[in-house]
Amino acid sequence: MQRICLFPGTFDPITVGHLDIIYRSLDLFDKLYIGIGRNAAKVPMFSEEQRVDWIQSIFKDEPRVDSVVYDGLTVDCCKRVNAKFILRGIRYVNDFEYEKAIADMNRSLDHNIETIFLTCLPQYTSVASTLVRDVIRNGGDASPFLPEVVNNAVNKK
Repeated sequence: MQRICLFPGTFDPITVGHLDIIYRSLDLFDKLYIGIGRNAAKVPMFSEEQRVDWIQSIFKDEPRVDSVVYDGLTVDCCKRVNAKFILRGIRYVNDFEYEKAIADMNRSLDHNIETIFLTCLPQYTSVASTLVRDVIRNGGDASPFLPEVVNNAVNKK
């Protein structure tokens, strides 16, 4: 049986902090889906197509990584891709409190899906997509926080 995992988020944009979690998780899972969730409460800066393209470009040589765009419940997306695990990155203690509440709800919805938490490396604790979008919107240099392919695309706009 394959160990299939879903890493859900908006990835708007995908950052070096996300990549840290993804690359370190590859020893744990046979297949990792990066789940781009549609969030009705958020208006994304970058299109779904752009985000999928970035993920495909970044992981073009890594067959264990794929992407999926989804609406609705994360556990339903897990069922769609046969994932038994949800991966979440933790930067701070308050991240854990928030993520644990979500993990508990997901477990209540489907007791067969387990959430795995990975803490980020210290150099990535301040890297959050929300903050990176603010840097981009205000004309700052976001390159230290972005994978090269993402940074190149952002700088073309």
